[in-house]
Amino acid sequence: MKRLVMAMAAATAAMCAEAKLTMGTPFTDGMVLQRGRNVPVWGWADPGEEVTVKFADQKLKATADKDGKWRVNLAPMDASKEGRTMTVSAWNDENASWLNLWGLFATIPEDDIATIKDVLVGEVWYCCGQSNTELPLVGSSPRFRDRQGSMVAQMTHRPYVRYAYCSNYKMSVKPKARASYDVVWKAFSPETLSTEKNFSAMGVYYALELYAALDIPIGIVGSYWGGTRIEPWTPREGFAETRGCEPEATYQPNVTSFKPEMTKSLPKQLGRVHDQPMVLWNEMVEPWTPYAMRGFIWYQGCSNAGQHDRYATMMHALYNGWSKRFENPDLKLYFVQLAPWGNPIIPYIQEAQAKFAAEEKNSGMAVINDLGNLHDIHPNEKELVSKRLALHALKRDYGFDNIEDCSPTLKSWKVEGDKFVLTFDHAKEFYVYNADRSLSNGFELAGADGVFKPAKIVNAHPSTRNNQTVFNGQLDGAQIVLAADGIAEPKKLRYLYSSPWFGSVYNEVNLPIGAFHIGD
Repeated sequence: MKRLVMAMAAATAAMCAEAKLTMGTPFTDGMVLQRGRNVPVWGWADPGEEVTVKFADQKLKATADKDGKWRVNLAPMDASKEGRTMTVSAWNDENASWLNLWGLFATIPEDDIATIKDVLVGEVWYCCGQSNTELPLVGSSPRFRDRQGSMVAQMTHRPYVRYAYCSNYKMSVKPKARASYDVVWKAFSPETLSTEKNFSAMGVYYALELYAALDIPIGIVGSYWGGTRIEPWTPREGFAETRGCEPEATYQPNVTSFKPEMTKSLPKQLGRVHDQPMVLWNEMVEPWTPYAMRGFIWYQGCSNAGQHDRYATMMHALYNGWSKRFENPDLKLYFVQLAPWGNPIIPYIQEAQAKFAAEEKNSGMAVINDLGNLHDIHPNEKELVSKRLALHALKRDYGFDNIEDCSPTLKSWKVEGDKFVLTFDHAKEFYVYNADRSLSNGFELAGADGVFKPAKIVNAHPSTRNNQTVFNGQLDGAQIVLAADGIAEPKKLRYLYSSPWFGSVYNEVNLPIGAFHIGD
């Protein structure tokens, strides 16, 4: 009998030694779980092995499939600042109890248990895009960092705001279930924000805005790559489910790596390997799916500006793909309309972005045409960008109903004699703010000949200074009335289609009007 028991113990120990419990990419110490939604927890173990997940008074079990993949869904939880422990074991309680009866094991083997410490529950967002997303809070380059980030970092102590950075400039032609990089969740502190010069300023400010308003844990995940297009961030499902958005480059699922000759027949702008469809999604985002989160913030478009005619459709593909892969039909996408950077194509891509925002109910657009820099494609004012993004979340997701979160959008227009009269949604009143206190405002009118001329706002409110009538920036009423010298019968109107492309007309809550046009 003694020999039998020893043999059983040796066999069982050998079996346990072979088992390797592995957690999914997001599940490491300090993580933040999404409140109010089912929370997928997943990983890998031996095929057929039973896995038990314990967290916050919940205990769930799953069996690893033939590939070793397992998953459970934690029931929705309330927000909690308590740093609790999640325990995952690949050895079921019944077997462990039976073995303990024989005195064989006191504990589950270390390879079969994962302990994730200091887990918070709150709101989770993903921060993604190209270089203006990537621009860090603190950095070594004066041309590529937030203008006040170092000051902010040294006084930011927010232990319940956590970030995870996964912008590692990696790509893959096939979706990766497991990341090739390590994920480390870190709390916002002077040490982490000042010494790790790599996390998005936009992401930091966005998380801080949400924490200030909600006072619950906030998790922000960062994944970005400067100069990249929208196609590599879009998963296959996005292209498949969005009519008219087949990728310009053919995805080849049977190859293990891209080769230079594969890019020769592609359009010039898609000739770079990391611009191929899906390759950044596959490596940098896919390992996070289907992590529960509220939504993602996005700042991208410069590299697709030449495709403004189909960019709105591309954004639908991006959103549809993310929503499907994260298993969240209510996933939010709050994004930044491009700022002017000295390129005449800017209003066309801005209007394409606005078109998507009008069509997708789960999206919101932050207009920042007043924050551009004609000498630098990377304006370094990111706090205001994030405040405008956060307005969407506060109003649409967090119950701040009295907030106006949208820039003015054209509602209707009419021609009265030589004047254009414009009415807008999301505006109760208007004002103009520019450096020279003039009526220079970016509006242009054209008559039947199609020649555009600068327009003046004629319903500006005058004031008196030193016995002279001057313009104080305020408009009379909630409309904008425009006229242009030499145009008796205006037929067309456009806004911010000429240099310097800067917006200077705002609604009552300081949100600028975006580029638009009337007429072909």
